[in-house]
This record gives sequence, C-alpha cells and structure tokens, in this order.
Amino acid sequence: MNPVIPAALTRGYETFRAERFEKEALRYRSLAEGQTPKVMIIGCADSRVDPATIFSAKPGELFVVRNVAALVPPYEEHGTYHGTSAALEFAVTALKVESVVVLGHGLCGGISAALSAAENKPVGQFIGPWVAQLSNLSEALVEQAVDIDASQHQRALEHLSIKYSLENLESFPFVRDAVAQKKLTLHGAWFSIAEGELHWLDKSSGNFEHVQSPDLQAVSR
Repeated sequence: MNPVIPAALTRGYETFRAERFEKEALRYRSLAEGQTPKVMIIGCADSRVDPATIFSAKPGELFVVRNVAALVPPYEEHGTYHGTSAALEFAVTALKVESVVVLGHGLCGGISAALSAAENKPVGQFIGPWVAQLSNLSEALVEQAVDIDASQHQRALEHLSIKYSLENLESFPFVRDAVAQKKLTLHGAWFSIAEGELHWLDKSSGNFEHVQSPDLQAVSR
C-alpha cells in the first residue's frame, strides 16, 4: 500500500525521477559517498527565495541552512537549541567551505514582523523572540526615519539585518580563525523577488550593488 503523499509532491517526485535523476544519476551516486560544497548559503525560509534556483546550483554544490529572515544569532556557549549555529560549525569546520553568504530578500515576512514588534504589535509566540534579535535596529528605524514610507523601512531593515548577521558570523571563533587564515570569506546579498535581481554587499562602501549577469560568476565565487 502506497503512503498518502500530497499530490503536488507526488507529481514533483515523478518528474524528478523521470527527468533530473535520469540525467544526473551518476552525480547522485557520487554524492552518496560524501559532499564537498564550496559555498554555504544562510537564507530565509521564504518559499519564494530558493538559493539553489537563484544560483542554478546542482545537487551537492551549495550547503544551505534556512530560517526566518536569514538571521545568524550571535555566538553563545550556553543554551540548548542552536540549529543555525550547528549548521555553520559543520560547514566551516567539517566541510571546509570557502565562502559563507547571508542571503536576505525583499518583502521578507520575518523583517516585517520585526518592524511590527517595534511598534508593539503581536507577531507570534515563537517568531517574536526570534526577530527580537533585530529590536535595536528596527526600533531605531521606526524612531529616526520618520520621513520614509513603510516599504523603505522594510528594505532598510532587510539590508541592516544582513549586516547584523555578518557581524555575528565573526563572533564565532572558528569562523574568525578561518577568515584570519584566509580560508574563508563572508558575503552579504539581497534578492529582489519581483525583479529576480541579486544585489551584493560592497564591503568598502557598505552598499548593496546590483549584480549584472556577466559579473555573477566573479562576484559569487
């Protein structure tokens, strides 16, 4: 007796077996022996922003962890559940990835929740404490940037949250060591859903620059 699977997943799996797996069977058999991705992506759980799709990645090329708003919490030794931190540790210390990219995006619900929380609006039992990481940034935006509209607030915090996560990445000793030894580079990126455009953080200027297609390979290595 076959298990009951949602119809959309059944159709998708059948297509995968008939098309992608048929073409890449050797790759999958090779990946069964282990993975050697060069890039880790820390992305949002949003269903519209799939890193493998954005970067046209093949199986085994990206090590991806996704959470609400693509946040990297600060390093801490105590506590119980550290899903993002655990994935980061494995990627850097075991897989020896060469790049970590924090990938935020436009119209992010997690960022919207952080802004709502700054206005003392309820945002959810578990979402609230998670996005509270951004409380100082979101409250400052709400208080100081009174002359900009809601969409500008949203994008400003989306950009700031990526920078926040990059700062937190360097609070992890194993990340700091790998960066110092020039074995690891850290990057920030922001994706526009409607335009399908990628914006990359220029560390010298602090601005997110639109990536032109011919430059994509060079800038995302």
